[in-house]
Amino acid sequence: MALLPITNRISIDERELEESFIQASGPGGQNVNKVATAVQLRFDLRHSSTLPSEVKSRLIRLAGKRLNNDGVIVIVAREHRTQERNRQAARDRLVELIRAATVVPRRRKATRPTLSSKKRRLDSKTKAGHTKKLRGKRFDD
Repeated sequence: MALLPITNRISIDERELEESFIQASGPGGQNVNKVATAVQLRFDLRHSSTLPSEVKSRLIRLAGKRLNNDGVIVIVAREHRTQERNRQAARDRLVELIRAATVVPRRRKATRPTLSSKKRRLDSKTKAGHTKKLRGKRFDD
């Protein structure tokens, strides 16, 4: 059983990953027309048993358009000329995405604006209003 390490505590079983190889555009010359070097990596997030639920919920928000309606994260790597390097690039991107989801965001503490910041804001509004008043129509005699 091979494991893909994410953090010290979290690893994904490689059997949960599904890879398919497709033809890529870009560098490779004539080779690009006959060899499927691009990698499409699929990770079924909804049915994964290795990720904690709070990491899953953050990962759903972070994945964005990479997450399809079936709850599968799809990552396509086609920037390298070889299948193996694209495969590794796709796995690295998945690991980075999951690592970002393991970080618990800090709760924001509500603060009140200071008196001086209120004064600065009102002064800038007054100055802007004065500038606009000067733009009005002029009637020269």
